[in-house]
Amino acid sequence: MIDAGAGTGFDAGVVRRAVAPRCASAALTALGIAFLAAGASAQTPTMPSTLRYGSGLIDIPVSSVLPHLTITGTFSGFFSRLDRRVEIDPSGSPSGFGAGRDRFYSDGSVAIGLFDRAEAGVTLQSFADADAGGKMWGVFGRVRLWEPIDQGLGLAVGGRYVTSPSYNDGVAYAPGRLGFPDRRLRERYTALNGVKSNLSLYGVATAYLRGYDGGPLPENDMTFSLGYGGGSFSEGGEVDFYSSGHANGWFMGTAFHIGMRERTQLTLMAEHNGFDVNVGAHVDWDGLRVGAQYLASNHQEPTGGHYSEFQQPKFGVLASVAICPSKKGFRCRPRMMARIEPDTIFMRAPPPDTVIVRVPEGAAPVFEGREVNICLSTGQNIPLRVTSAGDTLVGRAGLPIRLLRPGLVFAGTYAGNAFWYQNDAVITFEGDDFARSPDTFPIDCDQILRVGVYQGIPIFGVISARRPLDVLFVPVRPGAWHRYERGGGR
Repeated sequence: MIDAGAGTGFDAGVVRRAVAPRCASAALTALGIAFLAAGASAQTPTMPSTLRYGSGLIDIPVSSVLPHLTITGTFSGFFSRLDRRVEIDPSGSPSGFGAGRDRFYSDGSVAIGLFDRAEAGVTLQSFADADAGGKMWGVFGRVRLWEPIDQGLGLAVGGRYVTSPSYNDGVAYAPGRLGFPDRRLRERYTALNGVKSNLSLYGVATAYLRGYDGGPLPENDMTFSLGYGGGSFSEGGEVDFYSSGHANGWFMGTAFHIGMRERTQLTLMAEHNGFDVNVGAHVDWDGLRVGAQYLASNHQEPTGGHYSEFQQPKFGVLASVAICPSKKGFRCRPRMMARIEPDTIFMRAPPPDTVIVRVPEGAAPVFEGREVNICLSTGQNIPLRVTSAGDTLVGRAGLPIRLLRPGLVFAGTYAGNAFWYQNDAVITFEGDDFARSPDTFPIDCDQILRVGVYQGIPIFGVISARRPLDVLFVPVRPGAWHRYERGGGR
């Protein structure tokens, strides 16, 4: 934790649903399988940067991890002003009040995603001299055991280790949950259980739910997380100035993720980190992130005013950057959950009572032509005949379709007249850019399935593909399609 007031410097497609890995006979084997086994990349919403420990909510972890080789660097801090500050004797009991403090405490951290299965990083919480607590740093990591491709439940286990502050006085001190050195937190008291918070192991489950994704409101998702941990999540329960409101190791949180634009995501969060209720907002614009938090909102002000930074509501700020080496400009575009559309079942309409077909004047029935199928943007193959002269024949009478227009048109919506298509624009789908191939071609509707919509035009993927999709198919006109490939941003 960086103590600015102390002047110490930096103290501060159809997507196939993945099948969960089978249980192994030993926990170590299960973790190895979960880490190494190849599987579909999850399409869960981009999570914000936590204050000190990589991705998550404000101060709690979630089940997802950073994508492979994504790197985040985060700087966070909070303001604290106390008119007086409680002092603690070796027994752990209050011994009086000392001078107040008016400071800005801050932290820095760096995290990296590994193989879409794990996340690891380092945190710097103090860079002070020995009189101010010395250097405090830590490491953290999380392994994703299971993450849904679509809606569902994700599971992860992880840990954090933070070094203790040192005042060179022979006393074993403990790191606090807010990250700054504090003489009052000790590993042992004479009358109370000490605070053993260096190592914090935890398990967490996160439920992912798609929200509203159409009409005038922006696309949105919701997540709910529940976990249990030791160390900083539970230690210090008997120390009054530190532990008010603790939940015996349980922590929980929820977030509302809103896709503001193609490159911008707003996340609104509320959590209980085991001791404090924190609320905050986080904006991610192409990997550049800023956040604001109201921390420890559940603590009441005692008579005479607050005397503990740990039980004082306070405002915090955060700045972070996410770097994706595989992306254009190394910018990490935030993503929302995959929008998986169900298979479309077409039912034949009941036959009308009477059908009268009038042949246009001068149009003689034509029966020659070879049989072909064309794929419509509705996802249906329809049979037609084509003559050697290039006429498309329809109906039992085999009439050229040009003679039946404008009264007869093919079903579906097509991109041929769309502005973005005529200008050969890159399209954005589920957070990635796709550029089109040079030529149109026919396609078999039995090999593709609708996966979404782009500006009113249905988008299709290979029926066996998994998200994130690498190839999209866009209907240009009946029977003519264009291939769009991921990573074609300009």
